[in-house]
This record gives sequence, C-alpha cells and structure tokens, in this order.
Amino acid sequence: MENEKLGTIYALLAYVLWGILPLYWKMLEHIKAEEILSYRIVASFLFMLALLLIQKSGLAFFHTCRLLWQEKKRVTALIAASLLISTNWFIYIWAVNHDHMVEASLGYYMNPLINVLLGVVVLKERLYKWQIVSLILAASGVVGMTIEYGKIPWIALSLACSFSLYSLVKKVISVDATIGLTVETMLATPLALIFIIHSFGQLHDASFLFTTMLLLIGAGPATALPLLYFAKGAQHISLTLLGFLQYISPTLSLLLGVFLFHEPFTNAHIYAFSCIWTALILFSISSTWEKRKEKSLNM
Repeated sequence: MENEKLGTIYALLAYVLWGILPLYWKMLEHIKAEEILSYRIVASFLFMLALLLIQKSGLAFFHTCRLLWQEKKRVTALIAASLLISTNWFIYIWAVNHDHMVEASLGYYMNPLINVLLGVVVLKERLYKWQIVSLILAASGVVGMTIEYGKIPWIALSLACSFSLYSLVKKVISVDATIGLTVETMLATPLALIFIIHSFGQLHDASFLFTTMLLLIGAGPATALPLLYFAKGAQHISLTLLGFLQYISPTLSLLLGVFLFHEPFTNAHIYAFSCIWTALILFSISSTWEKRKEKSLNM
C-alpha cells in the first residue's frame, strides 16, 4: 500500500511537470526551436550521464552499449528512437512557442488511441468492440476539425504519431529507461553539437543573456526528471491508474493555452476535444472491464 502511494506521487509529479513544461519553453521563445532542441539534447545527455555515475550505473551503461553495438537490429531501433523523440521534442517546442498549445495538447490526448492502433497493426494485439468505437470517435473528431479549418491538424497528429512510434520502438528494444534515454540522447548529441557550434556566432547578443544560458542548460534536468519520476511511478502502480493519470499532462497544457496564453478555443476545437474525450472515457472503461474479465477467467 505504501509503495502504491509513493508510486502515485511519483507519477503525479511526472505528469504535472510535463503539463507545465510549456511555461519553461515560453521563457525561451526568443530562441529558435531548433536551437532550443540542440541544447536540450546535449544538456539531457550530460545530465543523464552524470546521474548514471552518481547511481554507480556507469558500468551497466557501457555494458549495455557494448551489447547493443553487437546487435544491428537493436542499434537501428535505438537510432530510430533517438530520431523520433528528437522530432517529437522539436515539434512540441515549436508548437508552444508559436501559440499552438491547444493543438499540441490534442496530440497527447490522441496518443493512447494511436498506441492501440499501432498495437493492433504492428504487434497483432486484439482490439475489443468498444475500443473500435473509441478509435472511430477519435477519427471523427480529427476529420471534423480538418473540415472546419480546411487543413489537417498536423501538429496534433505529428506529436501523437511520433511519440506512439517512439513508445513502440522502446517496447521492442526493452532497455532500462534511464540507460535507454542516455543512449538516445548520446546518439543525437553529435548532430546537436554541430548545430550549436555552427549557429553560435550567428545568434544575436540578446539571445545569450546569462539567464537564457541557464535556462538552456536547465533543459537537461527539465527533460530528464519527469521521465525518471514516471519510471519510478510506473514500477509501483497499476497500468489502469497510470492510464488515467496520463491525461493530467495534456489537460494542464490545454488550460495554460486557453486561460494563460489566450489561444483560441473554437467550435471546431470543442467538437474535436469532445470526440477525443468521449473516446478516451470509452477506451479506459472498456480496457478496465476486459482486463477484469480476463483475470476472472484465468482464476
């Protein structure tokens, strides 16, 4: 019981931090998204490396790297994971700093449903009746929003698809969360460093105030800490509870976008979000019900 309470606290911390992370990127909106991303990658790698050394997991990290290097498929998968998470980070930072937080939050509401779709298509997982209804509802929300605006909500779809594909790759690789993130950021660090060195002399002096540099360096802990809290929380609580808690993050981002940064929330948004929220409720209830049914049959 104590472990479950601790796990819930860690998971809550992770999702609340993810939910308010846009406030951090807003403080860097005078910097281009690709520059923020480059510093975020390098700072995250250095922070994760330092954390592994503090935890005395350096040998485990190098051992994992050596084993991965001997398996071309896993190396390819890790490179894919690194590209996917970097793409996801870039789109999210760009969206926040170009006043698209509402659409970005829509993407993370869609994420669990895209996960289900990938599970069915790629992993041949079973899809239940009400889960099919959930996917149809979510799709109708996206289609309705597309018709209303006359364009596809590419930010929401890109964020949902990139993170779902990243989750799928991570599931296939099956590497420790801390070591996995260290390897992924390590793979992206050379390109990020090249970009930083190339663009450093081209930046305006105003871009590199002391506070700005501190914020760019702090992007490492800001990225890694929620992931570590999430990993700790996931160890001690059920997937059902974790599934419900995950909606805290996009809800906070949505509220920040609408009420703090005054982004428009139109009838198209109301229709799309209503469809997604209904789909998520149906999906969560049906998943819980099916798991209980399977558990009772196996007893």
